Amino acid sequence: MPPWHRHRHREWHRRFRHSLRWRLVALFLLLALGTTLVFIGGTRQVIATGWRELVQPLFKDYVDRLAAEIGSPPDIVRAQALVQRLPIAVRIEGPTVNWASHVRVRSGYDPAVQTFLSRTTADGHVVRFGLGEWHTDDRRHVVVGVALTGLLLLLGLAFAYVRHLFRPLDDIRAGALRYGGGDFSQPIPLRRNDELGDLAAQVNGMASGLQQLLEGQRGLLLAISHELRSPLTRARLNAELVAEGEARDALLRDLALMRDMVSDLLESERLAGGHAALQREDSDLQALLREVVAQHFSGQAFALRLDPALPRLPLDRARMQMLLRNLLDNALRHSAGSTRPVQVLSSADAQALSLVVRDHGPGVADADLARLAQPFYRPDTARTRSSGGVGLGLYLCRLVAQSHGGELRFRNAQPGLEVTLRLPLPGAPAAAGV
Repeated sequence: MPPWHRHRHREWHRRFRHSLRWRLVALFLLLALGTTLVFIGGTRQVIATGWRELVQPLFKDYVDRLAAEIGSPPDIVRAQALVQRLPIAVRIEGPTVNWASHVRVRSGYDPAVQTFLSRTTADGHVVRFGLGEWHTDDRRHVVVGVALTGLLLLLGLAFAYVRHLFRPLDDIRAGALRYGGGDFSQPIPLRRNDELGDLAAQVNGMASGLQQLLEGQRGLLLAISHELRSPLTRARLNAELVAEGEARDALLRDLALMRDMVSDLLESERLAGGHAALQREDSDLQALLREVVAQHFSGQAFALRLDPALPRLPLDRARMQMLLRNLLDNALRHSAGSTRPVQVLSSADAQALSLVVRDHGPGVADADLARLAQPFYRPDTARTRSSGGVGLGLYLCRLVAQSHGGELRFRNAQPGLEVTLRLPLPGAPAAAGV
C-alpha cells in the first residue's frame, strides 16, 4: 500500500471514529444487514424443512405421473405436448430415443434449464425434467437494481434522520466556541424539547452565569482602577518633595509601575468591548513600526526585514502603536545578554498580514506558551517582575489584535521567543484569536 494511501486510510479512520453520526449510520446498516441475514437464514431453514417433509414427496409423485404420461418406450409426441402445456423442459436419453425439448438442453447443462429430477423407464431410457426457457437474467438484474436503489435510499434516509437528530450538537458546539471566546451575545438556539434541548438550555444557563461573574469582576476591577488613580497622583506629588536619593528613586519607580498598571487595566477594559472601542483610519503598519522604534527605542538595534509591498489597513493608530511598543519592549528585555539583535519580519498572504518579532533570549517552556497572553501571568523562568512588567503587556497586545479581527501567536524559536501578529486583509474572515 503506498504511503499516501495509508495516510488517507488513517485520516478516514480518524474522522469516522470522531463522527458520531457516521458511526450511528454504520451501526444502523450493520443492524439492518444482520437482521436481513438472520431472516434469510431462518426462512431458508424453514423452506428446506418444509421441502423435505411436505413439498418433496408431492413433487416426486407429480414427476412420476409426468414420466408415466410420456410412457415406456418414451413417446416424443406426448413429451412435446407436455412441454407445450407446462413450463418444463424434457430430455430423453436411451438406446432408441434421444431427444430434447430445447436447444439449450441438447448442448448440455444450462443455468436457465436446471434438471431437478429424472426417471428411468422399464426399457432403459432416462427421462430428465427441468425448468423451461424462463428469462431469469433480465428479472435478476431488475431485482438487483431495485435492491441497490432501496439500500442507497435507506442509507440516505438514515443519514438525514441522524443528522436531524444530532443537529442540536452542532449548535451546542458553536455556542461553546463562542462562549469560550468571550462572546455571550448569541445564546444556543433551543430547537427541540428533549435531552439535547435540555443540554443546550443548561449550557446557556452556565454561560449566563459566567457572563454575570465576568461582568462583576470587570466592574469591580474598573472601579478599583479608577479609584486608585487619584491616590497614586497625590502619592507621586508627595514623593517629588522627598529629598533626592535612592529611597526617593525607588519610591518613584514603584509609583510609576502602579500608575502604568492602572492605565493598562483601564485600557484592557476598554478593549474588552472589541472593535467598537477602536478609532480606525487607513494606516501603514510598517510606518507605525518605524515611528515606535524612533520614538521609544532610538538607541536599540533591530534587524528589520520589512516587505515594502504590504497593503494599508484600517487600524487604530494609538492602540496599534501600543501593541508594537509592548512587543518590542518585551523582546528587548528578554534578549538581555544576547549579541544578536531582535528580529522583525513582515509579510502577507491571501488572508492576512503578518508581523513577526523574535528575541534571542531563553524563551519559555512549551507548557507556558498558551498562557503567555493571560493577564498578570509571567513564567517563572527568565521572565520575572525584576526584569520589568507586571504581566499585562502581552495581554493588551492580544486584546488589540483581537479587536482588529486578528490574532497573536507564540512559538519557541530556540533560542528565544517568536511572537506573530496576524491582521486580516479587507474582505478576509477574521481570526478566532488566541
